[in-house]
Amino acid sequence: MKRSTLISTTGLLLAAYIAVPLALGANQYVMSMVVAALIIGGVAMSWALLGNLGGMVSFGHAAFFGVGAYVSALATVKLGLPVFAAMLLGGAGAAIAAVIMLPVLRLRGPYFALAILAYAHIFRILATEWSSVTGGAGGINNIPTLPTVLGFDLASKTGAYLVVLTLVVACAFAYSRIRASHYGIALRAMHDSEDATRVVGVNSTLLKGAMLLVSAFMAGLFGAFNAHYINFLEPDYAFNSLWVTLPIVAAIFGGYRTILGPVLGAVVVYLVDQLIFKSLIPTGHQLVLGVLLVAMIVFSPNGLLPLLRKMFKAKEKAHA
Repeated sequence: MKRSTLISTTGLLLAAYIAVPLALGANQYVMSMVVAALIIGGVAMSWALLGNLGGMVSFGHAAFFGVGAYVSALATVKLGLPVFAAMLLGGAGAAIAAVIMLPVLRLRGPYFALAILAYAHIFRILATEWSSVTGGAGGINNIPTLPTVLGFDLASKTGAYLVVLTLVVACAFAYSRIRASHYGIALRAMHDSEDATRVVGVNSTLLKGAMLLVSAFMAGLFGAFNAHYINFLEPDYAFNSLWVTLPIVAAIFGGYRTILGPVLGAVVVYLVDQLIFKSLIPTGHQLVLGVLLVAMIVFSPNGLLPLLRKMFKAKEKAHA
């Protein structure tokens, strides 16, 4: 890692872990918005990983989010597991759920997207009908909250923010290591031309399957966190299409081919929409968001983060 990149990354992390709680910690409403934005950012990053490194567009990430939430909630309510262990189990459960989707990897483009969307509906129906385990349409109440560690209540808004931020940082680190590996290079080449990479001996099906499992684990992890954050779960919420559309919008707005672009996009899109547009236009405020997204696609197809980098480099050259 270059020295300038290391310094900027360290500064960004210090600001995220220290400056944000100090500046916003007293405002419970704003902190809850920030936590929600990071949850969407985490799902957006998992979606972008699959699109960027697997070359696949998914409309079914709500399935992984919902399965992770249910597995973690049931592990704590029915089995009495600790919350953090249950959250990891939730991520693993989402990855296992993705295994049954592996046959659709032979599909391409819109056929893959629609097939994986169908799986999301199947899981929602299962959660509704399997009422003896999931509670059916009534859902699961009193899901255990995040624990208190060393006297610090992680179930508070600030505590939840630090936990979800840590999940985002850990997933971003894993994403960066995968992308920098030989497998990541092969996957990015496959994104441009899958047939060409097959000619040189790359097992594209195996790599795409691996990325699907990693992406599912990440989405399931954030679904599990959300279940313990809100303490309640029901099928229509856990498998809601919003867990697909908002992350896709955030990833495209921020720059889905970068690691932090989807998270930045989620924070900007969600906070601007909820804190500014919603107060100005209580009904139909999403329309402004749609116009902004179209403008971003037209004027900067690579997203917000690449645009900011371009502007920063241009400013540096002007001062040189």
